[in-house]
This record gives sequence, structure tokens and C-alpha cells, in this order.
Amino acid sequence: MKKLFFIFFISLLHSHTNISAQAWGYNNNRMAVSFDGNSAPDNAYKWPTGDPDDWGAAVASGAIIAKLGLQDKVVHFSYNNFIDAPSGPDEENELKISCDGLIERWDFNPKIFFDVTTSLEPAIKNLALEIGTSTKENPLYFIHAGLSEFLYLVVEEVIKQGNIEALSHVYLLSHSGFNENEIRRTYHHTWNDVQELCGNRINYKKIKDQNNKTVPNDLWHSGKDFSVWYWMRDHKDPNIRWMYKRIQAHSGGVADISDCGMFYFLLVGDDNGTPEKFKHFIGSGILK
Repeated sequence: MKKLFFIFFISLLHSHTNISAQAWGYNNNRMAVSFDGNSAPDNAYKWPTGDPDDWGAAVASGAIIAKLGLQDKVVHFSYNNFIDAPSGPDEENELKISCDGLIERWDFNPKIFFDVTTSLEPAIKNLALEIGTSTKENPLYFIHAGLSEFLYLVVEEVIKQGNIEALSHVYLLSHSGFNENEIRRTYHHTWNDVQELCGNRINYKKIKDQNNKTVPNDLWHSGKDFSVWYWMRDHKDPNIRWMYKRIQAHSGGVADISDCGMFYFLLVGDDNGTPEKFKHFIGSGILK
């Protein structure tokens, strides 16, 4: 009996260690993220409606951060970062609705949230400032959850301000070749262009694509099968039930929160998240 108890205790300890592990040298450092999407149709682009996956992914990312009590480590949170896309009315701006909900429900700092379609210059200045203050002792981890043009404009500003060497202490995490390489205008730039601009100073890591819509129980995209997320719908915490509604809001009727997998990797140490793992991670809910 004692032997069985010891094995059970070690198993619990190992499980807790995995839950609290952090990856890629992250040690409660500053974080920044920029999501794509647009709040109004961009008729100059082949897919005018943008990326509705981030309506839920931004919330799931915020939930991961808030569950670990790391809201104060987030220094920049921009969204709708499709450059040159038009802005739309707030009441129809689904990504703004999600981000405003994060601020209200989980005590994120509203001053670090930027809708790029309406606040492009403030968003660029804010992220450029955070990058410019980066040092070996105070690095910045950037989650690349949108296209690269916004980051290109930010890096241009960092260089303009004379802080190019600070880019050596920025760690960019990606999972999507689309985000890295897609351009919405012929004059926009890719991730390779960003690296060329800064002399390959930014540290870069690409984890595996966090989509596997053919297998609903694997990773963060379950296609049209919402049943793997019903634990959110039925949760006792009203804010977790709200997260499910934000996933449901996807205009294509699919459950896709794949970009949050980068936060799960960075903060939990696992690039193979699943709906079941997320359920256990969230547990009884998120305290304010």
C-alpha cells in the first residue's frame, strides 16, 4: 500500500511539474502578441472577411495567461493587425468584443490593447518602445499570431529610434507559415523581410502547426465538432462559459483557437495541447 501511495504521489508531482513548466528559456519575462483579423471587409484582398479564428483564440490565450496570473507580464496586445484593412463599427468588431472582454473579466491592462485598424501609430509606438528597452536581463517574448507587415513597421520604428541592438533580446514564437509569409498588398512584407531588415537579430522559434482539424481531440482546431469544448459551455465559471461563446462566434462555424497553442507552449511547456489538457489546465476556473 505504501508503495502504491508513493507511486501515486510521484505521479501527481510529475503532473504538476508539467503544468507549471515554461519553455524556450521563458522565466516570467515580458510578453507581447499581435493577432490578425479585421473588423470590416477588406475588399482589396482575396479573402475580405479576415480570420475569425482569433475571435476565440485571443480569449483562450488570455485565459492561459490569466490562469497563471501573468497578466502584468503582457506589455503589448494588438489585434486586427491586417495593415490597410478598413475599420468597422465597434458593435460588429468581433475581435474587439473579445479583447474588451479579456480586460473586463480577467483584469488585463487596457492601456496595452490596440485595435490596429483604428490605432496603428499608437500600436507601433507601444511595441517599438517595449522592444527598444529589451536587454539580456529583460528580454521580450513576442507571439506571432498575425501577418508580418505590422511587425515590419514596428521594427522599422525601432531602428529609426536607434535601438536595433535591442532586437537581439527579442524572442519571436511562431507556428504558422501563413502568418509568416502571406501578404495582403504587393508592397507588404514577410517574416523573412523582417529578419533581413534587422540583420537576423530577432531570436526565432517555430513550433509545429497547432491545427489538426481532422482529429477533434488533438491540438486546438476541432473543425465543426464543438463537442470537445462542451466542458467550457457547461463550466461553473461564467467567464469560461463566455469563452465558449467567443469560440462559437466564428463566422465559419468551426472551433479554431489554434494561435493560443503558442501561449500554451511558452507558459506550460507543451506544444501538443488538446481540449482535454486545456480542461484540466483551467480546472475550476480563473480567479480575478
